[in-house]
Amino acid sequence: MKIIFILLALAVIAGLVSAGCAAVRAGYETAPYQVIRSDGKFELRDYPALVVAETPMHGADNSFMRLFHFIGGENAAKQKIAMTTPVFMNDTAGTNATMAFVMPAKSGLNDLPQPTEPGVVLRQIPAGQFAVLRFSGGRNASNATNALARLTVWLAQQKIAATGEPVFAYFDPPWTPSFLRRNEVMLRVAQP
Repeated sequence: MKIIFILLALAVIAGLVSAGCAAVRAGYETAPYQVIRSDGKFELRDYPALVVAETPMHGADNSFMRLFHFIGGENAAKQKIAMTTPVFMNDTAGTNATMAFVMPAKSGLNDLPQPTEPGVVLRQIPAGQFAVLRFSGGRNASNATNALARLTVWLAQQKIAATGEPVFAYFDPPWTPSFLRRNEVMLRVAQP
C-alpha cells in the first residue's frame, strides 16, 4: 500500500512539474510556423522570414547575457523587447558559433532599436521550409549530435535534400528538468 501511495505521489509531482514547465514555455511568444507534414517527432515546416538579434558564441563567454541585455533595454532607444522562444544556436562546436533571440513577430527589421553592445546584430532569416526533429534532454554535444543524425537519416529516407547547416532551437529556461525540455534541430530543405 505504501509503495502505491509513493508512486501515486511521484506521478502527481511529475504532472505538476510538467504542467509548470509547459506554462512557463506557453507564457512566451513562439516563432510562427506552419506544419506541412508530420511523421512522429519529425516535421516539415514553413517559416516566414524571422528577425533575430544575434551574437557570436566564443567558448565560455556570456552570449546569452549580451542578447538578454539587448532585449532588456540596453539598446539605442532604451526600449524593452519581449522575450520569445526559441533561442537559436548554430555551429555550436565550430568557430562560427552563434546564438540568436527571435524578435516578436510584429517587429520588422527597421522597427527595432539598434544594439549598442558590440557583437550584437539584427538580421533577417529568410522564409523557407525546414525539416525539424523535436527532442528532449539537456543542451550538450551528445544530444545535439544524436538528434542531427536522426534527422539526417529521416531526410535521406524521405529523399529530401537539406540545403543549409543545422540550427538548434531551445525553448525552455535552464531550470526546466532535462527530460521535460523542448529542443529541436532544424535543417533548411529544398522546396519541391
